[in-house]
Amino acid sequence: MREPVFVKQNAQKWQRFENSQGQGPDELADSFIQITDDLAYAKTFYPKSKTTAYLNGLAGRFHQSIYKNKSEKGNRFISFWKYELPLLFYKHRMPLLYAFAFFMVFCLIGALSAKYDENFIRLILGDRYVDETNANIARGEPFGVYNSQSEALMFLGIAANNIYVSLVTFVSGIIFSVGSVYHLFQNGVMLGAFQYFFFSKGLGMQSVLVIWIHGTLEISAIVIAGGAGLVLGNSFLFPKTYTRMVSVRKGASEGIKIAIGLVPIFITAAFFEGFVTRHTDMPIWLSVSILASSLLFIIWYVVIYPRKLNNTLNGK
Repeated sequence: MREPVFVKQNAQKWQRFENSQGQGPDELADSFIQITDDLAYAKTFYPKSKTTAYLNGLAGRFHQSIYKNKSEKGNRFISFWKYELPLLFYKHRMPLLYAFAFFMVFCLIGALSAKYDENFIRLILGDRYVDETNANIARGEPFGVYNSQSEALMFLGIAANNIYVSLVTFVSGIIFSVGSVYHLFQNGVMLGAFQYFFFSKGLGMQSVLVIWIHGTLEISAIVIAGGAGLVLGNSFLFPKTYTRMVSVRKGASEGIKIAIGLVPIFITAAFFEGFVTRHTDMPIWLSVSILASSLLFIIWYVVIYPRKLNNTLNGK
């Protein structure tokens, strides 16, 4: 892109950013992100131009406004969750949507495969798990696996494993996005077969009320991690107006922010699985309340709030 075209496309936005300097640090967070993105582009293609010098000065003023005192870390922490992460969700809403669509298709494949091949469930879930669950069903405790160890150990083990899975799913995206799709395939097929297993035993709705207490957050976060992996992979495949190296660095930075942003969700899901799901005889209203609250939170924080925030910041 020629420099005059770049300036023409962004001049009005930069002017608006300059006029917003009197706002608080949180309100400046999104502007600062966009300015540093434009500065990185300008440094790449117009390293000695007046445009680059102007953006460098503007970014410097934003930095001083946002990080001007010792409350910097606190402000940065709050602005990340309140502004930066939701805006990344909105910016990369299409990769997130693709990840969700892939995952749903893979779940369907897993369920249909389990339905038409009686050995598929054992292949995917393992003989040990299937035998143990069948034994629990015979004893009248179909979900006894969730109270088979102490709460604390279960919580720590599940939290660590889920965070590991999300990071692997994200990092695998560097393999032309195929790596993340493969991990979505693994988890989707497993979930489909797993859920069909309980429905085939006449325990479908009961399994939803028990397992999805923690599964709503856990599965949602895995899908979002897959979307972050697509962001990384697509930055290499489709650099657009950036050089491939600049595009990959940008994709990696934004993708890892999304992946790291999932950590509290995984920890909450692990807490539910370790301390709450084991109470399989809890009232239905309580189970539904936890499940619905988790689902509504994901929909609000990943879809509704990011769109509303983007529209507000852009004066729509």
